[in-house]
Amino acid sequence: MGHWLYRNILEPGKLPLLLALASFVVTFLATRVVVRLIRAGKGPFGNVRTGGLHIHHVVPGVVLTVVGGFGAVATGRHGFGAGLSAVLFGMGAGLVLDEFALILHLDDVYWSEEGRKSVEVVILTAALVGLMLIGFAPFGVNELTDQEVSNRGGAIVSVVLNFLLALLALSKGKARVAVLGVIVPLVALVGAIRLARPDSPYARHLYGRRPRARAKARLRAFHHDRRWAGPRRRFQDWIGGTPDPDPEPARLTGRGPH
Repeated sequence: MGHWLYRNILEPGKLPLLLALASFVVTFLATRVVVRLIRAGKGPFGNVRTGGLHIHHVVPGVVLTVVGGFGAVATGRHGFGAGLSAVLFGMGAGLVLDEFALILHLDDVYWSEEGRKSVEVVILTAALVGLMLIGFAPFGVNELTDQEVSNRGGAIVSVVLNFLLALLALSKGKARVAVLGVIVPLVALVGAIRLARPDSPYARHLYGRRPRARAKARLRAFHHDRRWAGPRRRFQDWIGGTPDPDPEPARLTGRGPH
């Protein structure tokens, strides 16, 4: 384990990335525990207010992200400063992405169905950073042979091809597959060749005059959602908490979670 850590993390200068990922995950999990305790009215925690203004934790998150980001640029990849900057950046990113849905909707949707987007973004971010940490490079350049690396043209073709496959998967309504496919080439290929989701731009433009393709896409999407919606919802509820059936009362009474 020690040899693997030195060979794959310390020697190539990936320790700041590991520290950033660890602090990102720990901060997100700790934040979710605290806000769930506040929501339940338990523990010593409470909302942060100043002058009647509710301070969401995205605010200190932005500050930590800026400080950590500029600190990382100034210190490089080695030394105490690099590690500290990575931790600050990871903590800030965890706080910011925990309220990603609030930023996206410009509304306090933390405990609503829309708030689930924050959990999805955090999980996806942690997965992608983890893949980068263990050696998967964007657009599949880690899959190139020594001959292809020496041949600049081959490397460019590989990157462009995988990028186009990821774009095709995205146009088919498979956003998660497209993002993951940027790191793992075969994932983008699978997303590109499978049927598009019926509400995707690809389906609207290319299935318009193909009723059988539209019907097959709807049927496949229905079976996929029925199979995975329940487990995905339970997993998100376990991590982020169960959304309010009606988020309006929480907004009107100020029973915010953060």
